[in-house]
Amino acid sequence: MQIALELARKAQRRGEVPIGAVIVRNGKIIAKAFNKRERSQNALHHAEILVINRACKKLKSWRLDDCDIYVTLEPCQMCMGAIINARIRHLYFGAPSTTDLNHKTPATNLDIPECGQILRDFFASKRLTNI
Repeated sequence: MQIALELARKAQRRGEVPIGAVIVRNGKIIAKAFNKRERSQNALHHAEILVINRACKKLKSWRLDDCDIYVTLEPCQMCMGAIINARIRHLYFGAPSTTDLNHKTPATNLDIPECGQILRDFFASKRLTNI
């Protein structure tokens, strides 16, 4: 967590929200990152997303199931989704988030059968080829 804190301080010096993250595998740091959303003007450049991307590239796999992530702040919903999707073994965070989502986007389910069918067909064919 000390390395994540150092990264958060680096982000702060650059005018970013001070959040740092590291991914550890077998007791060694394999990736580290801090927020770069302001500098890059990219909404996805949270520390957690960047560190997961770096770890995936290093391991040449999207599955990080033998890795742990250390983050200075409890992840937002987007980052938590990425942590779950990467199959990260354990999340450690240094401070709880005290803010809720400050922007709400309306959503509408169009309920188009073909959209679900293409996914069902894809996974059915994957199951057949893995037998």
